[in-house]
Amino acid sequence: MRKRGNGSSPAADQARRRFLKAVPAVVAGGLATPALARQQPQQDDLRISKETLDCGEQLLGVDFTDADQEQALRGVNRNLEAFERLRALEIPLDTEPAVTFRPYLPGKAPRPGATPGARIDVRLQPPAARPSSIQDVAFLPVTALAPLLRRRDITSTDLTKMYLERLKTIGGRLNCVVTLTEELALAQAAQADREIRAGRYKGPLHGIPWGAKDLLATKGIPTTWGAGPYEHQVFDYDATVVERLYQAGAVLVAKLSMGSLAQGDRWFRGQTKNPWNPDDPQRGGSSGSSAGPGAATAAGLLGFSLGTETRGSIISPSAANGVTGLRPTYGRVSRHGAMALSWTMDKIGPMCRSVEDCALVFNAIYGPDGRDDTVLDAPFGWNPDVPLSKLRIGYIAVEFEQRPPTGGGRGGGRGGGRSGVPPEVARRRREEQLKALNAALDVYRQAGATLHPIELPGTEIASTIGFILATEAAAAFDDLTRSPEIRDASLNTWPNTFRTHRYVPAVEYIRAQRARTLLVREMDALMSKYDVFLSPNASASLGLTNLTGHPAIALKAGFVDGAPIVLMITGRLYDEATLLRAALAYERATKWHTMNPDMT
Repeated sequence: MRKRGNGSSPAADQARRRFLKAVPAVVAGGLATPALARQQPQQDDLRISKETLDCGEQLLGVDFTDADQEQALRGVNRNLEAFERLRALEIPLDTEPAVTFRPYLPGKAPRPGATPGARIDVRLQPPAARPSSIQDVAFLPVTALAPLLRRRDITSTDLTKMYLERLKTIGGRLNCVVTLTEELALAQAAQADREIRAGRYKGPLHGIPWGAKDLLATKGIPTTWGAGPYEHQVFDYDATVVERLYQAGAVLVAKLSMGSLAQGDRWFRGQTKNPWNPDDPQRGGSSGSSAGPGAATAAGLLGFSLGTETRGSIISPSAANGVTGLRPTYGRVSRHGAMALSWTMDKIGPMCRSVEDCALVFNAIYGPDGRDDTVLDAPFGWNPDVPLSKLRIGYIAVEFEQRPPTGGGRGGGRGGGRSGVPPEVARRRREEQLKALNAALDVYRQAGATLHPIELPGTEIASTIGFILATEAAAAFDDLTRSPEIRDASLNTWPNTFRTHRYVPAVEYIRAQRARTLLVREMDALMSKYDVFLSPNASASLGLTNLTGHPAIALKAGFVDGAPIVLMITGRLYDEATLLRAALAYERATKWHTMNPDMT
């Protein structure tokens, strides 16, 4: 119960006494309790009484007078009737709300010029020696596979069969495959081979097998969202990103596991495993909801994959599995055909084995499609040769310093300090992680970059308005919440989250969105001074920049006890090109991207 000082008004004290008297009856009888109705005969026609409003005010943290309540009472009852009519209205799951978040400030919209699928300058380089076995190419990046396919050293059909076999065997061990799309994959591979033989080469993704996180609609193929209630869900259309990869000639080999309704690494068939530590009880999970794409790409089960992020689900599983994951700017890639979790935060991006692979896949999928109106027309001006000395690079200084463990750890909450990890082990791991991350800063300095220590703005606002995501998720899955299927065990903690955020007032949600504008302003001021900034992946900036819509990329920066250490780079809005250029400089100066888990 709230406590009130000596400045309490008589009306407020009276309301407090009435609330204390009414609570037991309200709890016992519900909002429309007959007992309360009998106590208030003048309100017999009202389902919500003044006593009920008192209870509601406690939940909302406000306190209105008797006169205020008397005036509001009939309107509140009318609203309840409207709510019930609204719930009876059938609204398809893919229906966007009639509000749109724009990550840029007024007058700062990007210039137009998107040309998805246009040729870009990447270094396509096959392996030095011709592969003696098709298995030898399993871990190659797209930039190495593409020239092998184009000059017909290997065929897409052979490559696809090899990856399908690995998905059946290794994928089973990692629990990262929901649906194998074998029939479709072999047909697409055969078509790619015919087109390449006929000289109709579509580009570096032509004939490359890939996997989709299982929240992307694929025509005639189950799209389960990782949750039991949707295990048999099938759409009659393809998501835009799936269409665009088909147009680029890529071959879909699997729908990959995801945390239930895009939460964590557990789905209706269990936990997705990490190929680096699949049997480690502390670090054996794949982290983040794009767990399947992360595990499958790291384990060499396909050429690349697509994941999604709302608050860490590309960056965190990329970190846990040691792949290169690009989270594009919000509103850069169409989400048509993707499960909605948070309409103002969801993003789709590539998870690959190299930075240039990310550039290739992003180039194929970005840009307006006429279906998702959040997507802006902005160019992707990829230039891999911009000197680092011309880039303004910051780093969050405090996150590269030795501090007591906070439980954050690798992959957004999966590292030292977890239950079961001895404190001395957690401390040593933290020290070695920081050593690796500071070595990454030195790589940039040695490559000619000048690094500037920065402080991250807006952290208090970001932590305050974090409920935006769960509130939108509760709205997206309101029909599920009010159905018996909400008790399905595979939904993990979602049922309680949905119920909890049913109590968030619309006024507070909208106020949070206004505070979000303040956060965008603070980040705009910071990024007006820097092209990119560096941080660990478990950075305070991860949640913050998911609210502001800024792009980021994760890439390996070393290992501790056999688990990858990851550097995160965050860029300016709609400037994935510079972000990827900064990442490419690090990749070219180090060996970490060439190191893969032993899957024998």
